[in-house]
Amino acid sequence: MRRIVIAAVVVLAAVWVQAQQPGRTLVRAAHLVDVHSGKVLDNQTIVVTGDTITAIAPTAQTPAAAGDKVVDLGPLTVLPGLMDVHTHITMDTNFDPYHELTVTPAKEAITGVVNAKTTLMAGFTTVRNVGAGGYVDVDLRDAIDAGTVPGPHMQVSGPALGITGGHCDENLLPYQYHIVGEGVADGIAAVQQKVRQNIKYGADVIKICATGGVLSKGDNLQASQYTLEEMQAIAADAHRLGLKVAAHAHGAQGIAWAAEAGIDSIEHGSFIDDAGIAEMKKHGTYLVPTLYLEDWIIENGHLPIYYQQKMKDAIAVAKPNIRKAYQAGVKIALGTDAAVYPHGLNGHELEVYVRDLGMTPLAALQSATLNTADLMGWSAKAGSLDAGKWADIIAVDGNPLENIKLVQDVKFVMKAGVVYKGGAGK
Repeated sequence: MRRIVIAAVVVLAAVWVQAQQPGRTLVRAAHLVDVHSGKVLDNQTIVVTGDTITAIAPTAQTPAAAGDKVVDLGPLTVLPGLMDVHTHITMDTNFDPYHELTVTPAKEAITGVVNAKTTLMAGFTTVRNVGAGGYVDVDLRDAIDAGTVPGPHMQVSGPALGITGGHCDENLLPYQYHIVGEGVADGIAAVQQKVRQNIKYGADVIKICATGGVLSKGDNLQASQYTLEEMQAIAADAHRLGLKVAAHAHGAQGIAWAAEAGIDSIEHGSFIDDAGIAEMKKHGTYLVPTLYLEDWIIENGHLPIYYQQKMKDAIAVAKPNIRKAYQAGVKIALGTDAAVYPHGLNGHELEVYVRDLGMTPLAALQSATLNTADLMGWSAKAGSLDAGKWADIIAVDGNPLENIKLVQDVKFVMKAGVVYKGGAGK
């Protein structure tokens, strides 16, 4: 009798364990892009369990079992979810000074919810958000992780660090209002404190402004803002506490100093020169170009007068300089600066890399998958279709290795095992 009872308990326990395990989803596609090798594999099935890819095998060798959900993508080509390491997902495309001054954290949060979904539906399943007021990007990340709102996986910076009067300060109001940007910190002790404060309130990455910028009043686009010593202090504190650092940098000296200081990525890089290229190669620093915005601004932009000349100056040199850096061997990770142009157009950045930097379509895809995952420290869970990684899968109609523009029209989006676009299961 005792043996019968024990056997019954074992059976019930097995049934309970099985009930707790998530069911499998079989994603069947005519073609699959291996971003490691550049090979396109035909008639493949990706086995997804929960939020993770558990196997990839030829469809003929992967029959559906009882309880499996099958997502048949027909003739589509699957590839890893794309990744954008320079977004402003809580901001909109409106640089009128009055509008900027009326933006509250609540408005940023609402904007972020809308833009997060738009970005995900465009096939970008992972982003790094580099700059947001009031730590609203922290709250947005947490809401997405909790399943409250749809959006990509996120690393977030909170307020970007900058010098008094610099690109990351608030320079639109006169002295009597005594307005200072949230991330403003001058001197080694102050920048260390600001790094620690951002980490305290939930940042995953530290964003700094190493030089002047385009969309800021009163600063010089090419001038260095943080000193080498301040950037060294920022990098040392962030790295000791487990975070990477991204530096907004257009000017040549600021780029070279940031690389020498140990900053992990240079964002924009418009005026990069031979010295900056050498420093970035020496330290393995990533360059994050944001180039499609130039095309969009030329065609659609209506910037306030005091931004216009700086934008023209950057556009005049950025593409040839960054092409030179890429051809010299500087590592490239895709970033878009989405918000300077409307969110959801992120995929156009890859076309620019192929057309203007001389990348192959595979290299462009790698800049948005393998390289971005490496920069974010997420290579173990994102950036390619491999067993053990997140089930972040997108699909396009055709071969993106032959036509990179196909990533501008994503037909299917799965993030962490959940289908958000296309692919009705059965």
